[in-house]
Amino acid sequence: MKKNDSEPKYIVVAGGVISGVGKGLATASIGKILQYYGYKTTAIKIDPYLNYDAGTLRPTEHGEVWVTDDGGEIDLDLGNYERFLGLDLPRTNNLTTGQIYHAVIERERRGEYLGQTVQPIPHITDEIKERVQHAALGCDIALVEIGGTIGDDENIPFFFAMKGLEREIGEANIMYVLVSYLPVPDHINEMKTKPTQHAVKLLSGHGMVPDFIICRATRPIDEIRKRKIEVSANIPKDRIISSPDLDIVYQAPIHYESEQVGIKMLAHLGLKPKKEPDWTRWTHLLQKIRQPSQTVKVAMVGKYVEIGDYEFTDSYISVNQSIEHAGANLDTRIDISWIDSASLEMGGVEDVLGGFDGIIVPGAFGEGGAEGVIEAIRYARETGLPFLGLCHGLQMAVVEYARNVVGLKDANSAENDPDTPHAVIDIQMSQREIIEESRFGGTMRLGGYVAVLRRESVVLNLYERTGRLEEDAWRINQLRKNPAEAFRLGVLLDSERGVIERHRHRYEVSPKFVDLLDEFGLIFSGYHRREDGTKLMEFVELPDHPFFVATQAHPEFKSRLEQPAPLFYGFIEAVVAHTKARVGDADESVAKKSV
Repeated sequence: MKKNDSEPKYIVVAGGVISGVGKGLATASIGKILQYYGYKTTAIKIDPYLNYDAGTLRPTEHGEVWVTDDGGEIDLDLGNYERFLGLDLPRTNNLTTGQIYHAVIERERRGEYLGQTVQPIPHITDEIKERVQHAALGCDIALVEIGGTIGDDENIPFFFAMKGLEREIGEANIMYVLVSYLPVPDHINEMKTKPTQHAVKLLSGHGMVPDFIICRATRPIDEIRKRKIEVSANIPKDRIISSPDLDIVYQAPIHYESEQVGIKMLAHLGLKPKKEPDWTRWTHLLQKIRQPSQTVKVAMVGKYVEIGDYEFTDSYISVNQSIEHAGANLDTRIDISWIDSASLEMGGVEDVLGGFDGIIVPGAFGEGGAEGVIEAIRYARETGLPFLGLCHGLQMAVVEYARNVVGLKDANSAENDPDTPHAVIDIQMSQREIIEESRFGGTMRLGGYVAVLRRESVVLNLYERTGRLEEDAWRINQLRKNPAEAFRLGVLLDSERGVIERHRHRYEVSPKFVDLLDEFGLIFSGYHRREDGTKLMEFVELPDHPFFVATQAHPEFKSRLEQPAPLFYGFIEAVVAHTKARVGDADESVAKKSV
């Protein structure tokens, strides 16, 4: 039995048959539904790989690396959790096998086990339980997603730990959800339940019988297939939830609610709704995504696009989602074309980009494809095409401006060319020392940092009218109360306006060139002022351009469907205006010819 009614209840989400089937989306959707019923939810991701975190994983290996406010480098599923739940989750909401074993071994080396024989059971499994329970503190219901599939050997300690947690808190306070794939082989065109039956058997082998089965498939599961699973899994048919492919990921909680998932799960946990869900705003935005009043075309000029014969756009999933958020709130569909920046290095930039209404350059590392990015930015600057640069996009925008406007023809980033005489982008040694001393991400500037915004700038205006200035003022006050995180605040005067955005990069705009670039018209509209007085440039803009804005941060990590990121919102606004002007010019040209 539970010792305390204030302790959270748990929903464990596991996957069957194959990975990548949508456990993260299912977890986020269930959490959103329970939020709408009035419960405070959180989500925890368990990754069974030996990496300490996702920071060293290639984007083409594992998709985008999600960054938390407190500097965690996390699996992209935490992005789904934050976007759906509207929460800023800490790094402690992600567990990896590497973290668990690292912590246990360090304790053993310090003698904390008092000479005991340290073993997977109970020491590893106890560490897992403690971390899950710590991450769940303060919420009503904690969703725990176990990565990979049930049959993965590396998941055994995590399933054992969750079963142990059930023993401690009582089976009435924990439930198990199986997300399983139902294939439809082309040669027989029939949905097969046998893989799911085997997944149920595997889960039962861990002492867990699924309380709900979410059936992922290309199309809805029919009653015959539900009946088969009901009989083989010994689970009521109304707990077998159809989850077909959807045109919009944000439709998932609405789809689940069509089968009353929220009420059923609350009842299983012995809970009653605290309020009646109101999906009006959510469904309104879905409608704007499906049937917008206008469409624009945006080019995403990036580096991590191709892997073998396939495009791997998961490298930029948060940027893609942020564009969709802004579009939904502006009643606009955005057709995104992924452009490999390396393809622009041979010329023909105008031919490739001439048909677009805006250009985004997202984050990246290394020199590969950088010259193609610079050419794309030059084209946007010279033609008045709306441009948004993110992290690497800001750095290359500064390089482009230094070369083609200031006249420093060999200007470059020290990351691209360590021997360049004009390293307008360079690593800051003092920054490296500070971060390394705290063992915080090696040489990276990671997590949320406060930026002072320049008055009467495009950037300040966007943060003001989207409500983020007021929201971040509260977050800044929270930072002031936390000495361990004070370095993120830097120095912010009472008269200054500040915002918090997340970072993941090593290189900065070199302070040596800031005044020169400013003299030639590149406006630095925001900076982080460190306690030693050093200013790290955070935003740049061109005042006489329809929209030319770049940030050293990753604002895509703070964008939500119901509250789009300010810079994406402003960019799509400008793209819409550019499209209307272009259409208007074309109509006028046709009219003149007809006369």
